[in-house]
Amino acid sequence: MRKAFKSEESAILKDRLKYIVNNSRNNLKIATILLSEQKGFCAYTDEYLSRTDAKEIEHFNPTLKGTNEDDYCNWFLVKRQWNSEKSTKWVEFQPVLHPTDPNFEQRIIYLDGDYFAASEDDLEALNLIKLLKLDDPALAEKRKKYIARKRQEMEAFQEDAHTFFLNLLDDDYCHLSYLRAIKEEFGIDLWLILE
Repeated sequence: MRKAFKSEESAILKDRLKYIVNNSRNNLKIATILLSEQKGFCAYTDEYLSRTDAKEIEHFNPTLKGTNEDDYCNWFLVKRQWNSEKSTKWVEFQPVLHPTDPNFEQRIIYLDGDYFAASEDDLEALNLIKLLKLDDPALAEKRKKYIARKRQEMEAFQEDAHTFFLNLLDDDYCHLSYLRAIKEEFGIDLWLILE
């Protein structure tokens, strides 16, 4: 997972959009904006959200959903599975690090496909890892295999990482995932390159 960004220029803020429980038309507009702002990636898994993926607006603090305090900074577009698995565990994992924390990537470390709290004393980071299942073995293994496959493809194409990922962006954008892993493993911040 990478640090999440919220823009003061968001159309959600400009249009003063509010999430309305059971109003799919209204909420679809919010989801569409979030998808664009997240450059097509799940805020939690860092996987590309294809047209066929079940995706939902995730209320990071679910206790705010349907209240006046629920707002843009609490909303992320995520894969449905991760939203449903998190929803009942909120109270159990408090306090929790917010995905937009300015020091997010210093507090939650990526290393060889896994995520760790930089400090064993950082309860917020530890709780976020547990809450969002960032340490899920199946997801970590999927990330590791993805990175290994990209290394093999670079070797097969005889391309350096920068050239390889720029070509991948041009040719096969929907098969791009794990932007933080790519940044950490190959030194390329694709987030800055994506439109």
